[in-house]
Formats: sequence, C-alpha cells, structure tokens
Amino acid sequence: MLNILYIGVGGFIGAVSRFLLSRYINNLLPSFPFGTLTVNILGSFILGFIIYSVSLGRNISPEMRDFITIGMLGGFTTMSAFAYESFRLMELNQMMLFALNITLNVFLCIAAVYAGKELAVMIAK
Repeated sequence: MLNILYIGVGGFIGAVSRFLLSRYINNLLPSFPFGTLTVNILGSFILGFIIYSVSLGRNISPEMRDFITIGMLGGFTTMSAFAYESFRLMELNQMMLFALNITLNVFLCIAAVYAGKELAVMIAK
C-alpha cells in the first residue's frame, strides 16, 4: 500500500513538472508543440538512465525506482498530449508540422533512451 502512495506522489510531482515546463517552453516558442517534445525527450532520457543504471548494478530500491519511473515519469511524459497535438496539426492541415512532430518525438525519444543508457554505462565503469 505504501508503494502506491509513493507512485501517487511521484505522479503528482511529474504532472506538475510537466505542466510548468511545457507551458514555459510553449510560451517561448508558440508555433510548434516544443513543450511536449521537450518533456518526452527528457522523460525518455531519465527513464533510460534509471532502468539501465539498475540493470548495471546501481543500487536503487524498488520503491524509489517505482516512485521515479512509474510515478514521476508516468506523470511527466505526455504521450496523450503528443497524440492530441499531432492530430490537431493534421486536422489543421499542417501536414509538414504533423510529420515533423511525430518524427521528432519518436526518434529523439528513442535516442534519449539510448543516451540515458550510455550515461548509465559510463557511470558504472
């Protein structure tokens, strides 16, 4: 039961962090959903780093791992926002921005997981 509380608190922190960071970035660059892109890349990087750190022997308690990966990152990353914003670009017939948004989110987030893994490997040495 305590683990569920950790995940819930992490989700709260992640959701509020997503809202603040995404809103800040979107206010700076309003023509494209850079806020969502940023939180997706950052969340992917942190997830890759945490998961691969654990697999490389870093001692993180299961409660802390769940707090960060399920709670914070689950609340922080914004796949539903990404899907809506992509659909909205398509609906507005902004096909170049639609394709760019999907391409950047998918490939940069996969690259961020890889970068997180590489950082974890580098630190483990």
